[in-house]
Amino acid sequence: MHSHNVAKPAMYGRHWATAGAVSLLSLVFVLNGCAVGPDFVKPEADIHENWSEKDDSRVATKTAVDSQWWRAFNDPTFDKLIKLAYQQNLPLQITGLRILEARARLGIAIGRQFPQQQDIFGSATKVGVSENGANKAFLNQDFSDYQVGFDAVWELDFWGKFRRDVQAAHASLIASEADYDDALVSLTAEVALTYTVIRTLEERIELTRENVKLQEEGLKIAESRFSNGITTELDVTQARALLESTRASIPTLQSGLRQAQNALSTLLGQPPGAIQTLLDGQNGIPTAPEEVAISVPAELLRRRPDIRSAELSAAAQCARIGIAKADLYPAFSLFGEIGFQSSNNGGVQSNNAHFDNLFDASSFFYSFGPQVQWQFFNYGRIENNVRVQDARFQQLIVNYKNTVLRAAQESEDALIGFLKAQEATAFVQNSVHAAHRSVEIALVQYREGAVDYQRVLDTQRALLQEEIRLTDTRSSIATNLIALYKALGGGWELRQGQPVISESMQAEMRKRTYWGRLLPPPSPKPENLSPVPVRDIPVLKKPYW
Repeated sequence: MHSHNVAKPAMYGRHWATAGAVSLLSLVFVLNGCAVGPDFVKPEADIHENWSEKDDSRVATKTAVDSQWWRAFNDPTFDKLIKLAYQQNLPLQITGLRILEARARLGIAIGRQFPQQQDIFGSATKVGVSENGANKAFLNQDFSDYQVGFDAVWELDFWGKFRRDVQAAHASLIASEADYDDALVSLTAEVALTYTVIRTLEERIELTRENVKLQEEGLKIAESRFSNGITTELDVTQARALLESTRASIPTLQSGLRQAQNALSTLLGQPPGAIQTLLDGQNGIPTAPEEVAISVPAELLRRRPDIRSAELSAAAQCARIGIAKADLYPAFSLFGEIGFQSSNNGGVQSNNAHFDNLFDASSFFYSFGPQVQWQFFNYGRIENNVRVQDARFQQLIVNYKNTVLRAAQESEDALIGFLKAQEATAFVQNSVHAAHRSVEIALVQYREGAVDYQRVLDTQRALLQEEIRLTDTRSSIATNLIALYKALGGGWELRQGQPVISESMQAEMRKRTYWGRLLPPPSPKPENLSPVPVRDIPVLKKPYW
């Protein structure tokens, strides 16, 4: 009777633990759509319906931006450089590797939906008990104990904390993909700008050399007139001073040219001097088309990768508010342990008998049940952590709005710069023609003694300045068009259908680490670049192995 009364509570306790665990788990699945914290809503962006220059005949709106805009310059070298930069640029490869890192972090977040602590344990312990100890239950002071088993602790996603974590990790993943696109947009623009600088400096060096020849001719005339006693030595010294000053500018221009070439080599992932053969075939500043086709301003929200990244970063942070808020509530967990245990501390077994019967049915043990943890006394710290996450979220909301505003400004600035540079070029071209004619007239008049040499010096200086100005203005047409396409988010489509990590790098990483299905990271698709609502994330998502 006594034995029956003792066993009854144990039996009821076991049934209660089982029923409680099943009920708790069932409740979590019923509450699948429940998750504390705010749901992300895309911020409103203040943006105009059209560009300020929409009425200009050179601007065609409501058309798709050319995904390979650099082809508009009709420069084969240009095309080749863009392709090589995409394949070889090292910072772009780093950005691609961050996508892989973000995929692995998403796998970690998904893994937290499953039992968070899972251990297979085993031990073999030799124990010697003091004969003078307080515990007299040991008949054998020297005994061995063997254990083998498995235990787990599973915190259930009662408040949606782990689903919010998956939501944040997914948003961070697609934000890293948007960052890759933004890096690609910046790379194509930087290659284009550097290439334009190279061609501009080459043209300026050639113009300076032509002016050197013209000034050498003026010096010869001055020396001839001085030797014949027609004029003073002042004309000769003035002519020589201008000539040497013009010659001195050539090494400075050559230095700038070499530095630009080195910068382009680095963009292509090559050592200095490695790209010289690529630049030898084509000459001249890239010629931009007179007209430009652009999309409406609202398309910036879809096309600009940095705007998408800003939105997705805010979405990820919004989910982190829910993760922090979940700590305000009790955490419900299931724990369990099963295994086998045997020892000879009764003194009646031989030293090895307990190991022989370790896996007998009588050696089996288990324990399981639900548990509740509530960080009630940490409420202040947890609440302040929620406030920290909320403040960070608001920062990212403001950053998103500022990114949109800056994108609109960059587009407007580049568009007006492109149009006005075209207009300025026509005027500067007329100025250069007039400067050439002024030099010709001044030399003739000086040779005939009608004017002094100062008039020749003035016209030659003006010619060089106007020719340099024309070169820079023509260059600004190209650079403003490049800046416009960058501002519109053009160029990221180059990676569509292509791996973001090269085959050789994938092979290197596989040799070092088992990557499973995470390699290769596929090129992201535009339709997949949206945050996932928490209601679409199951309590138990398939492991991301």
